[in-house]
Amino acid sequence: MDNTLTLLAQVLADRKLQSADQSYVASLYAKGLDAILKKIGEEATETVIAAKNGDHGQIIYETADLWFHCLVLLAHQGLHPNDVLQELQRRFGLSGLDEKAQRAG
Repeated sequence: MDNTLTLLAQVLADRKLQSADQSYVASLYAKGLDAILKKIGEEATETVIAAKNGDHGQIIYETADLWFHCLVLLAHQGLHPNDVLQELQRRFGLSGLDEKAQRAG
């Protein structure tokens, strides 16, 4: 599973080369940033609803959709999941309050 993000990032990069009628991801890229952001908003809402309902299977399913669309956004912006992982690694061991204070300063 450790390799899943890297493999998915490669697939998403490959989809940039396909036509919109060949791939769902390619169609999102073709529609542009606003369409990708709309999907992220929809998936975030569905994740919240699943969490409120307490259905673990649905929470996992909707979170996977949310993460997937966030990965599409990263690829669209020329970023890689490792960029986010590096930021999380940077924050590791840093309290949330300290991290927020660093941003405010």
